[in-house]
Amino acid sequence: MSDTAAPAWNAEKARAELAPGALFIGGQWVEATSGAQRAIIDPATGKQICTVPDAGAADIERATLAARRAFDDGSWATMNPRDRGRILLRAADLLRQKAAAFAAVESLDVGKPITFTTLVDIPTAIDLFEYYGALASGIEGAARSTRIPAMAYTRREPIGVVAAITPFNFPMILSTSKIAPALAAGNTIVHKPAEETPLSALLLAQVLQEAGVPDGVYNVVTGGAPAGEALLRDPRVDKIAFTGSTQVARIVARTAAETLKKLTIEAGGKAANIIFADADIPAAIGTAIKAFVFNTGQFCMAGTRLLVERPVYEDVLAALAGACPHIPIGDPFAASTVIGPMAGLRHRDKVQGYLDAAKKDGVRVLGGNGTLPAGAGCFVSPVILADVAQNSRYVQEEIFGPVLTVQPFDTEDEAVALANGTPYGLAAGLQTGNVARAHRVAARLHAGIVWVNGWAMLDVAMPFGGCKQSGYGRETGPEGLDEYLQTKSVIVSLA
Repeated sequence: MSDTAAPAWNAEKARAELAPGALFIGGQWVEATSGAQRAIIDPATGKQICTVPDAGAADIERATLAARRAFDDGSWATMNPRDRGRILLRAADLLRQKAAAFAAVESLDVGKPITFTTLVDIPTAIDLFEYYGALASGIEGAARSTRIPAMAYTRREPIGVVAAITPFNFPMILSTSKIAPALAAGNTIVHKPAEETPLSALLLAQVLQEAGVPDGVYNVVTGGAPAGEALLRDPRVDKIAFTGSTQVARIVARTAAETLKKLTIEAGGKAANIIFADADIPAAIGTAIKAFVFNTGQFCMAGTRLLVERPVYEDVLAALAGACPHIPIGDPFAASTVIGPMAGLRHRDKVQGYLDAAKKDGVRVLGGNGTLPAGAGCFVSPVILADVAQNSRYVQEEIFGPVLTVQPFDTEDEAVALANGTPYGLAAGLQTGNVARAHRVAARLHAGIVWVNGWAMLDVAMPFGGCKQSGYGRETGPEGLDEYLQTKSVIVSLA
């Protein structure tokens, strides 16, 4: 977060901070080869913010060639890791200086409340550059004792060209969680941000260039699915780091397999939040609300499935239903706003499709009524679907909006079975006053991260990632750096 208080921002002021609407390749701002442009829309108003190039296969080739050359010339890959770390720390300092502008652009582009981008998104991006800037100095191999007459040791080396393909919901966080460790390890990058929300990636290119990242080491290509597919197939790419839906993740994995590219995949989630009757119930209710409305529910680790022990089930349900209409929803630049718009019309319409189906299916619907009246942008009010069946689509599928399903349970074993009973395994949580139960249940939940008596307690020092159909590999923490390094063995004969 910026060391000084952020000034008052609005959409017009945020527009003035935009980076050039161009591709960033080899340290230069360039147009798409075809000249094609893509409109970027403000989801709060439906108005156009700007246009950016719609990259095609020729542009991807230019970007991957620039990254390949930058890697092969060794200026970054063979630089002393401590020197790379200093550049990342300089980038963190520049981000801190520009934090208010980054927060405003992120709010404008995604529809996030500026309170959250100011207090969460941009500070986390700064933390990531600082963390990996410091961690870079620890990249080193080790001498090994062998039975052969030789000097044997290992080297930790960068992988090569990394394709970072990032989603629309947390552009800065889910980009820098890949970019910072990849750069710290000595890799070069071609970054394709989500087609709807590319603006902070273009701003970041300016910061990294100013910090001293050599030309060609970080490249940004804006565009849609054709650009992403070309990047996946490009033979110059050595590793793909992807965050997005499980459906697209399957395509990424199949395509990468054709050339055996290394992969890190963070895909969908359908996290269960368990409230036991021995929990601090008012605190647990507050946690449950935060878990499903944060970022308008556009959060792969959102607590969108609430499991409540039967003795407190109706009380919890009534409290949630009573609270939902009072959660502030509206202008992302208003300080009081908690729920901003969905990131685009297609996301809003997807959520509304689930809600329409739920009503037709006779599901008990509480809280809100879904999308707000015409002219209100891409807003969706928080909705609760109560008493839903475990095998229903509302429990099993990722809705990716402010929609909470609520189910009762009677025993600890039943709660664990319900929690584990989806194809996903990204996050989970439980609210309890019993310390033994907390550890016991946490060990049994099939998830990459488990929170006890809270939600979304995240820190860059802790790894996150999923199991089952939520992907594989880890981001953040030392494990996040390992994803961008490979080990080489060197054996020198002493005979």
